[in-house]
Amino acid sequence: MNESPGPPPPSRTPGTHILKVSAQSNPNSVAGALAGVLRERETAELQAIGAGATNQAVKAIAIARSYLEASSYDIVCIPEFIDVQIDGKERTAIRLAVERRSK
Repeated sequence: MNESPGPPPPSRTPGTHILKVSAQSNPNSVAGALAGVLRERETAELQAIGAGATNQAVKAIAIARSYLEASSYDIVCIPEFIDVQIDGKERTAIRLAVERRSK
C-alpha cells in the first residue's frame, strides 16, 4: 500500500526564524516548529500568502500555545501586511510576529 507522505513541513528561511506556511501545511507540524523556535528565542515569525495559508498559520499559533504551557510560556501574535518578491512579482503576505511571554 502506498501512503502519501503528507504535506511538507513548514519551510524555514536559512539564517532566520521565519516559518513560511502554505495552505497545505500541517498546523501541528508548524506548531511544533514554532514552539521549538520560541523555546530557544523570544520571537519568531510566520509568513503566509493567501487565506488558506493564513488559516493554517493561525491554527498553528493556537496549537503552539498549548505546546508551550508545560514550559510556563504564553505567546502573543502581532499581525501585519508585508510585500514580498516571489518569482520577480510583488505579492502581499501576512507576517505574524509571535513573541514569547513568561506566565
